[in-house]
Amino acid sequence: MSHTTARDSWAVTAVLSPLDDFPIHQVVEPVRRVGTSDRNFYDRYYFNCHAGSPDLFLVTGMGQYPNLSVTDAFATLHRGGEQLAVRASRELGADRMDTTVGPFRIEVVEGLRELRVVLEPNEWGLEFDLTFTGAVPAVLEPRHELRQHGRTIVDSNRLAQTGCWSGTLTVDGVTSEVTPDRWWGTRDRSWGIRPVGDPEPPGIGAAKEPGSFYWVYAPLQFPDFSIITIAQEDARGHRSLEEAVRVWPEASGREVEYLGRPEITIDFVPGTREVGAATLGFADGTSVTVETQVPLALGAGGGYGTDDWRHGMYLGEQAVVQGGTYDVSDAPKRAAYWSVTDNLVRARCGNHAGWGMFEFACFGPHEPSGFTGWDDVAP
Repeated sequence: MSHTTARDSWAVTAVLSPLDDFPIHQVVEPVRRVGTSDRNFYDRYYFNCHAGSPDLFLVTGMGQYPNLSVTDAFATLHRGGEQLAVRASRELGADRMDTTVGPFRIEVVEGLRELRVVLEPNEWGLEFDLTFTGAVPAVLEPRHELRQHGRTIVDSNRLAQTGCWSGTLTVDGVTSEVTPDRWWGTRDRSWGIRPVGDPEPPGIGAAKEPGSFYWVYAPLQFPDFSIITIAQEDARGHRSLEEAVRVWPEASGREVEYLGRPEITIDFVPGTREVGAATLGFADGTSVTVETQVPLALGAGGGYGTDDWRHGMYLGEQAVVQGGTYDVSDAPKRAAYWSVTDNLVRARCGNHAGWGMFEFACFGPHEPSGFTGWDDVAP
C-alpha cells in the first residue's frame, strides 16, 4: 500500500506553476521537471539586431537551466572598437513562464511570429524595448547530437527565423527609433543538452587531446527570401550536422526549399582565423557570398567562452546584474575572448542583396582549412 507523506506533498507543490494548467506535458512530471536528469539541460532564446550598417550590432539572449536551478540573460552591443555588455542571473524558481531576469524580460506576443525583448534602464547605459516579427516562417533544424568519450555532450533541437525589428534602442542616453523597414535580424530557440554552467571535473578529458570544433551557422535575409545554413565538422572535415534551406515568406505560399549539401569556402583574414569573406555553394546551383562587416565576440560579456561568467553559472538566489565594456578593436584583442564569433555580414545571392549573420568557430586542427594545430592561423 502506497501513501503520500506531508514532505512528498510539499515537494510536488513547490514545483507546480501556472504552466501546469496547460495541456502541454510531455513526461509524467510537472513542467518544472524536465525529462532528463542531465545537469546540462537548457532552454534558450537568442536574437540579433542591426540597421543594415556596421554602426551598431546587438546580440541578446536568455536561458533557463532547470537542473542547475538558474536562469540568466545577456546583451552585448558592438559599436566602433568596443562591446558594451549587460547581463543578469537569478535562481530559476518554479515558474518557467517567468522570463524576467533583473532588467531583462522576453514576451511571446504570438508564438513563432512575434516576440518582445526588453532591457530596462541600468547603470551601464544600454537599454531597449524591441519587438521581433518574423519575415519568414520559423524552421526546425536537424537534431544536433554529439558524443565525446562515450558521453552525450550535445543533444538539442533548434528553430531559426529571420525577421525585422520595431521599438527603441538607447545607448548612453541616445535613443534610436527602430523601424522594420531598416532594422533586420535573426533569432533562434534551442533546447536540449549542451555544456553549460560551472566546469565539470574533466575525468577522461584531462588525459586526452581536446577535440576540434569547426562550426558555421549562417541565417541570411534577402528582401524576398532567406537562406539558413548550418554545418559542424571534426578535424578531418567529417560532418556531424549539416543543412541548407531557402525559406519564403508565408504569403508566398511556397514550401521550404532544401538546397542540398552546403559547400563552404572561407577567406580568412591573414594572421587569424577570422572570416573576411565566404562563399556558400549548394547542390541545386545556388551560390551565396558574404563579406564580414562586424565581428562580434560572443565571449566578450555574452556568457560564451572564457569570460568570468558563463551561461548557467549560479550567482545567487536574487537577481545579480553586471556590465562593462570590452576592447575588441583588433583581432588579438578579440582572440582573448576565445569563443564563437557572430559576424554581421553583407550577403549576395545572384541579383539579390541582403544582410545576415555568419556565426563561426574553428578551434584545433581542421584539415580542409589547412590548420594542423591549435595555434595555426591563416597565412
